[in-house]
Amino acid sequence: MRYRFAWISGTALMLSACAAGPNYHAPQTSALGVPAAYSQGDNAALSDADLAIWWTRLNDPALSSLIDNAIANNLDIVQAQARLRQARESLRQANASFLPQVSGSATGGRNYSSQDAGGRLDSSGNPISGGASNWSSSYSARANASWQIDLFGELSRTSEAARADLAASGYDLANVRMTIIAELVTNYVQARLAQQQLTVARETQAVQKDNYDIAGWRLQAGLVSSLDEQQAKAQLAQTNATVPQLEASLRGSLNRIAVLTGQAPGEATRALETPAPIPVANTQIATGIPADTLRQRPDVRSAERALAAATARIGVAQAQLYPSLGISGNIGTTSNAFKDLFSLITGGVFGNVAQTIFDGGRLRSQVRSQKAATDAAFAAYKQSVLGALEDVENAMASLQSARLRKVEFATAYEASNNAAILARSQYQVGLIDFQTLSTSETTLLNARNSLASAQSDEVLAIAQLYNALGGGWQNMDNRPNEQ
Repeated sequence: MRYRFAWISGTALMLSACAAGPNYHAPQTSALGVPAAYSQGDNAALSDADLAIWWTRLNDPALSSLIDNAIANNLDIVQAQARLRQARESLRQANASFLPQVSGSATGGRNYSSQDAGGRLDSSGNPISGGASNWSSSYSARANASWQIDLFGELSRTSEAARADLAASGYDLANVRMTIIAELVTNYVQARLAQQQLTVARETQAVQKDNYDIAGWRLQAGLVSSLDEQQAKAQLAQTNATVPQLEASLRGSLNRIAVLTGQAPGEATRALETPAPIPVANTQIATGIPADTLRQRPDVRSAERALAAATARIGVAQAQLYPSLGISGNIGTTSNAFKDLFSLITGGVFGNVAQTIFDGGRLRSQVRSQKAATDAAFAAYKQSVLGALEDVENAMASLQSARLRKVEFATAYEASNNAAILARSQYQVGLIDFQTLSTSETTLLNARNSLASAQSDEVLAIAQLYNALGGGWQNMDNRPNEQ
């Protein structure tokens, strides 16, 4: 019996190597439409170390501290970590199917019986007992075992799919972390931009208040009409109206930063209310080649692992078309005395084969359905690849545009500042009218705000580019494992 069981088991294990369904191979870059190089950029190699902590190149300790807090406390990251743990347990459950399942039970108790009185009655008409009441004990123990042989690879393909799902969940966590970092940088830069624009607005308010006072004095002196005074008043009011809007924008960015770091808005960002300059970005960024982006982007790698899982599930569906083989056994004992419980042990070993004969085409339909799901997964993977390349190209275009605009706005600011100083002095001595002064002041205000916006746009474009390249997760704990 022992040799027969070993023969059955060995044969089953050899057959299990012939897993149903296609073996997965990652698609080649040519099948995904990946070009050899980007249309712009220097295509210089960018190391994982540079990508992992790219925000440190902005040289802003406050920003770096906020990102450390977000990585540790952000609740979206906490949720993604929980989903990763779920996927890890799903893989353990799938792998447990390869092992025998054993269960056991035991009972013990006392039984009562009373012998019949035989129909005899005493002098009072009560039945006469034919014997004493009896109590007896009974004990039993039993163990059952079952083992499903992975005859056509259903279990191995299920484990393969679970392993791919685990890797995909790991990359999803990395993608969440990468997205949170980029969003935090965006809100931080927007907060600093709002502070700088508030500074510009308040300095402009002071100048326009002086202009309003000068217009009033000139009106009282009879040098100008009330038109100048009203124009100066209107200009000052328009500038005053921008301040509450900028303050609301600043508060919104600070509130978002607090939530991204896992804290309630308010006190958590009190230190950030002190104005600080917009971070200055590094002028040179390596982009690598498109094939590098596929390796660096966690969302692309997650989509590839989803394709691998879908391919493995074709094998799971196909294996159900074939016979299934199982081995089961039991062992048990029963006794009226606990000390004799293991005196007599009985048991058995059984093999069973099952095959679906007719199901109306349900199982074959499941195979076709899973093949369709795999086709969809491939399309999703290719779409994620093309979307990633689009993100990089758009980010490089945005960065180039921001840098060109920053140069021009710097020139415009310098020229409009000189013009405004000259116009102010000329208006004070009556050489020009207020409309000319108002135009020069408005031009200066727009130039200052535009220069600040271009500076922030440059940093935001850099954040966009690093995010598009897949930066921010390379040094995370528990990096996804595709093995």
